[in-house]
Amino acid sequence: MEKRTYHHGSLREALVTAGVTLARTGGPDAVVLRAASREAGVSHNAAYRHFANHEDLLAAVAARCMEQLGRLMLARTAEATAAEPDAGAEARAWARLEAIGRAYVDFALTEHGWFRTAFCGAAPDPERHPPTRPEPGSDPYLLLSARLDELVDAGALPPERRPGAEYAAWSAVHGLAHLLTDGPLHDLPPAGIRGATDTVLASIARGL
Repeated sequence: MEKRTYHHGSLREALVTAGVTLARTGGPDAVVLRAASREAGVSHNAAYRHFANHEDLLAAVAARCMEQLGRLMLARTAEATAAEPDAGAEARAWARLEAIGRAYVDFALTEHGWFRTAFCGAAPDPERHPPTRPEPGSDPYLLLSARLDELVDAGALPPERRPGAEYAAWSAVHGLAHLLTDGPLHDLPPAGIRGATDTVLASIARGL
């Protein structure tokens, strides 16, 4: 295989990009240094100049997969806003919250490898890299928090019920996503998936 030449900074990015490609089809188990090096077209030893071990690389790839989830949530938020341009602030806030919830479930179903990788729990090597997080603009946690804050601003959620609401909302949607992908609901037909998603999102809205 022909070895490619990268500048120092771009080799790390190339390895992360290669890891994201591997994760898309194979999940976190596919993200190993040797395979990423081969995908990027560099020597295995070159990868160790940027990542201490397999988990160090996996943590960086997981953050990138989480960004992919955040980007879908952003896109669905924009679609929900465009779909109801004349809606009031409260209705718009609820629609935008629902949109990111559906995006979350859709991402788990259509990008299962990335979804599993995003939540694999890998930690970067502390001597080389700080804790790895998605970019702020595409961080799912921050996007969820923003939608809940929007509910408060619109008068749809009492301020005293806002603290900690993101934990309940995220847990409910993530639990459903996991049941639909790796749990006992994995063989639900499309209509069943829609029904389950509708029920969970409605329960979140009632709880808020």
